[in-house]
Formats: sequence, C-alpha cells, structure tokens
Amino acid sequence: MDQELLTLLINLAAASGMVALTVIIHFAGLLRLSHLMSGAHARLKTQTERMRQALVILLAVFGVFALHTIEVWSYAFFFWRLHEIETFEAALYFSTVTFATLGYGDLVLSERWRLFAAIESVNGVILVGWSTAFLFTVTSRLRLLEHEWAEPRRDGIGAGGGGR
Repeated sequence: MDQELLTLLINLAAASGMVALTVIIHFAGLLRLSHLMSGAHARLKTQTERMRQALVILLAVFGVFALHTIEVWSYAFFFWRLHEIETFEAALYFSTVTFATLGYGDLVLSERWRLFAAIESVNGVILVGWSTAFLFTVTSRLRLLEHEWAEPRRDGIGAGGGGR
C-alpha cells in the first residue's frame, strides 16, 4: 500500500475515533444536563421564579462549557501523546484554537496529522452548533428572556395589538 494512502487512512481512522468519542461525550453530557434541569424546571412557577430560572440557564451554559473543555482536552491529549506538539499546554492551546476554528497558524502539525486537525475543526463547529441549539431550547422553554412589553396587553395596546 502506498505510504500516502496509509497515512490518509490512519488520519481518517484516528479522526473518526475522536469524533465518535467527542460526540458520545457531548450526547451523554447534554442528557445529564437535561436530566438535572428537568428536576429544577418542574419546580419552577411561570413568571415567579426568575432567580431559579436564571440559575437553570447558568447551569446549562456552564455545563456546555465543561463539555467543550473535556472535548478540547481530549484532542490536546491525543496531539501531545503523538509528540506532534512538545508540551501539553501548547497542545491544549492548539486544540482550543482548532476546535473553535480560529486557526491562528502559530502552531502547526506535521503534514502527517494536519487532516486530523482539520477534522477537529469541523467537529468543533458541529458540537458548538449543537450546544447553541441546546441552549436556545433551554432558554425558550424557561421563557426567561420574554419581556412584559412583548406580551399583548388586555387593552389591545402593545406587541402588535395596535394602539388606538
């Protein structure tokens, strides 16, 4: 088998494994967060428990951030163990920049593993998008961001109710 093809297959296999790992981490984490929040949400009374609603949203945000941290660290550990990047701190920096698709370019991998890093970027975009959808759903369900001025008044004034 050609060396270039073998390198490509190794990259794709390793990247597929990491994508599977991070998707499972993300899925399990979001399930756990949903479970934690469902108990808190069941105790909330509409329009009266603003502080608890805010705490549920903060739990969701910090929980999602923790999931992304675990995922980025997983990639960093992989790069570091491959000896592609000298220190774990540098690997963590590279992985964070790659996962977030910033791609500064001050640290680069060898040609052998650059496809793997590109796949980390795509994975990061998908997982951040999934997290955004999750946070939007949490916020929507709690209705915390609704304002009284957005709700129609009984007298027909406000929120598209016309005026006079």
